[in-house]
Amino acid sequence: MRGLLFALALPLSSVGAAHAQTFTTADGVKPVLELIRPQWIAIRPYEGQDLLYMTTLLTYRCGIEQIRFSYNGGDLQVWEGEPCYRDEASPMALKMDTHVPYAVAPLDSLQTVTINLLFDDGTTMEHSYLRKDVQID
Repeated sequence: MRGLLFALALPLSSVGAAHAQTFTTADGVKPVLELIRPQWIAIRPYEGQDLLYMTTLLTYRCGIEQIRFSYNGGDLQVWEGEPCYRDEASPMALKMDTHVPYAVAPLDSLQTVTINLLFDDGTTMEHSYLRKDVQID
């Protein structure tokens, strides 16, 4: 019986690693990002400033070559975030040792935010948000 349980457990132990690998390329992350487009970002007023959270978007950063964003119709800026940990069991983990998943702006200054993604296959995806649609309190 133990042999049977061990034999059944072996394929299941590799499911997590195989599942993580599907989200490390543009082909893997684009369908998910398309579905969760309204939740890519959130704006939170906090201690006298606006925090632009990109936590959800950053979870799928392994298939993204570059994350670009702009505030209120301004020029696109490149997000300097955490790398993808391709050689680890959880390549999409956010360790937050050296990077935080948000940008800081003056309070109430973020009225619109545009996110532009450049994928590792050269394609792009873009979405614009109104503060009222993504603000959390």
